[in-house]
Amino acid sequence: MKRLATLALLAATTAFAQRPAVPTAPTQPPPSPLKGSLAGHPSWPAAKPEDVRSIDAIVAALYDVISGPKGQQRDWDRMRSLFLPDARLIPSRLDRDTHRADAIILSIDGYIERSSPTMSANGFFERGLHNQVQQFGNIAHVWSTYESRHASTDPQPFARGINSIQLLKSGDRYYIVQVLWDSETPASPIPAEYLPK
Repeated sequence: MKRLATLALLAATTAFAQRPAVPTAPTQPPPSPLKGSLAGHPSWPAAKPEDVRSIDAIVAALYDVISGPKGQQRDWDRMRSLFLPDARLIPSRLDRDTHRADAIILSIDGYIERSSPTMSANGFFERGLHNQVQQFGNIAHVWSTYESRHASTDPQPFARGINSIQLLKSGDRYYIVQVLWDSETPASPIPAEYLPK
């Protein structure tokens, strides 16, 4: 009996040893480190120090760089210099078919391509009315109420709304990461707390 058990164990061990080896998955190299937006675009235009030294300064520069009279080209490299290279500008809109809010996600160059002809043809001046700022570490958010005119002398704006601006502090300057905005409508007036006192 003992001999039979030994033979059975030997047969099982031999059979296991004769099984083909199970292929192992090839080892994958570790993923390369993620590269930041600034590191990935070393030739991005440099900003004027006075444009980006504070939150108030960069928000004011944003309004200034897109503003100008009819026929005047904007300084788009100055605008680029305010933003991270991979930043986004996002107008919200109401979809005419579904009547639901949607968003158009634009790169900086996409925004320039979309907005430049209209700004040049009609004139466009935008200014901030009131900013609410929150900041933690190297990130900041500005809730910036704006009004838009075709000429700086127009008595009334043709549009008002709120820009939701996200910022990154890097060294001694700020960068705009994203701007998402919505326009005021009769059904959605700007609340008093977002207007100048």
